[in-house]
Amino acid sequence: MSSSLKQTASQSERRFKRLVPVDHSSVSFDGGFWKSWSDTVRNVTIPTQHKRLEEEGFLEVLDFDKPAGPLARPIQPSGLSMQHFFDSDFGKWIEAASYTLKKHPNPDVEAKIDAIVDKLEQGQMADGYLNSWFIRREPQNRWTNLRDLHEMYSMGHLLEGAVAYFEATGKRKFLDVMIRAVDHIADTFGTEPGKLRGYDAHEEIELALVKLYRVTKDPRHLKLATYFVDERGQMPSYYDEEARKRGDDPAKYVYQTYAYSQAHMPVREQTQVVGHAVRAMYLFSAMADLAYENDDQSLKDACDRLFDNLTGRQLYVTGGLGPSASNEGFTREYDLPNETAYAETCAAVALGFWSHRMAQIDLDSKFTDALETVLFNGALSGISRDGEHYFYENALESHGQHRRWKWHYCPCCPTNIARFITSLGQYFYSANEETLAVHLYGENSSELTIGDSFLRLRQQTAYPWNGDIKLSLGLSATSTFTLKLRIPGWCRSSKVSINGESVDITSSTEKGYVSISRAWKDGDEIRLSFDMPVERLYANPAVGEDAGRIALRRGPVVYCVEQADLGSEPQQLRVTPQASITPRFDADLLGGATVLEGDALEADTSSWKGTLYRTAPAELKTRSFKAIPYHLWANRDEGAMQVWLAEK
Repeated sequence: MSSSLKQTASQSERRFKRLVPVDHSSVSFDGGFWKSWSDTVRNVTIPTQHKRLEEEGFLEVLDFDKPAGPLARPIQPSGLSMQHFFDSDFGKWIEAASYTLKKHPNPDVEAKIDAIVDKLEQGQMADGYLNSWFIRREPQNRWTNLRDLHEMYSMGHLLEGAVAYFEATGKRKFLDVMIRAVDHIADTFGTEPGKLRGYDAHEEIELALVKLYRVTKDPRHLKLATYFVDERGQMPSYYDEEARKRGDDPAKYVYQTYAYSQAHMPVREQTQVVGHAVRAMYLFSAMADLAYENDDQSLKDACDRLFDNLTGRQLYVTGGLGPSASNEGFTREYDLPNETAYAETCAAVALGFWSHRMAQIDLDSKFTDALETVLFNGALSGISRDGEHYFYENALESHGQHRRWKWHYCPCCPTNIARFITSLGQYFYSANEETLAVHLYGENSSELTIGDSFLRLRQQTAYPWNGDIKLSLGLSATSTFTLKLRIPGWCRSSKVSINGESVDITSSTEKGYVSISRAWKDGDEIRLSFDMPVERLYANPAVGEDAGRIALRRGPVVYCVEQADLGSEPQQLRVTPQASITPRFDADLLGGATVLEGDALEADTSSWKGTLYRTAPAELKTRSFKAIPYHLWANRDEGAMQVWLAEK
């Protein structure tokens, strides 16, 4: 048994005073920014994604009673087919759809999920093994290549879907199918004699097991998750051993280093975020979960080091991460190219998962600031305003070559952003017996319990376009608890009042949260006001790509300039230090958004007449420009885009 599992302190003895996220279905987005996005994902994204899964042959892999047909995704030179992990894509779709079902029952969606579950149950092997690729195509090779073939990754996403579906509908069939699969995994892997000391190179099963544990309360599920995290990176490497067993040379591993899957050293020793970005974020999310459940300070310390490394040296201003297409991940610190940015949507979503988990064990606004940045920028950019076009990569500069697609050769991102938005309510609030924490702001109403008190909470605000927020409390009886309100890290000046009486923010703020303890009454009203000036951001000089450039931000929203508004490529713009840039709400822009407007200089190319080089610089002329929220780019005409603008 691992050292972390030996820690069985009671809640009162725990090192971490944990918060519990509210149930996502307790929060209703009945107006404001998130209503239209939530409605679109529920009414457009969920049904069209199922249609794409059918059209692209993803669901045909579940026809276990038929011979396996031609591959929908061929084997690549690496030996991997995208079809190896088709199960993960419909697993995530089930999860996203289930989140909507809990609040908005839909017999048609439920029937589609039941049809998938019936096939999974039919195809599951007698010992519990469940992976469509291996069951239909090469059952003799199961568990022979954890390094490359994503078996537990796919099962993990099915497991998360099963937990979400059970919580939404109360139906146990899918959950029971996946518990049998988990039992098989537990019988196969571990430190006990006769078991394999392996772990999947693509992390996911670890955090899925924690979700299962929170439903079943079965300590075996938590033990298995802990084993997978503790075993990762132990030497000699299990991946070398299994490669030799199947007759391969470990030195010929296509990615050369196990840092690609964060398996180059034990997780508690890691200090720099490396390798595949999505894998890293899933691993760190699981580490945070286990720090939370096992009261494990060593995992918390590792997460803190890695979080600071990511946000201090390797994170795009949009919350995107992982600059390189070659490994879908990290290269070196401060390497943040714009036009070639990979910044996979899945990675931004997973950073949101990790940030939120960290905030439950350490209420620090640096975590929720990262979550908010991802939400309004680097993750939301991954889905179009119409809800059925997507980005896999999220560049920060384009000459028009980046366009959204209906589906992707590897469509992991559409279902990931869908499950993020459909579960959004849980990210707004957390509570325990004596505390309610408000992490995010946006128009919504919610119902929650703090201790023995039932509370109706309403936020009224035009956030993120406006920094004024009103919180109204509905209580059946006076209740004493501590309200913790996040002051965003981007905010330089803020005000808080209760029933018209100002709160001394300076003396009551810790780690970015204003703490107010009092006996709350029905009808109490809290008002927050966050100044939202337009800000110019400058990158660390080590980020060579952004030298001499600025990014524009207002509140939590990062902006870009598109050719659709400028009429020419924004790469020719020069924003002077003296230029005034002002916000204006544009009701006609893709459902309504605040834009930024100002004057800049633009190169006059008329005198160059095809000349490539000359001894005199281009003349500059003054012109107006408009910047739009980054998450809205590539929703209109094709053309160039730029986040980091030249400053002159």
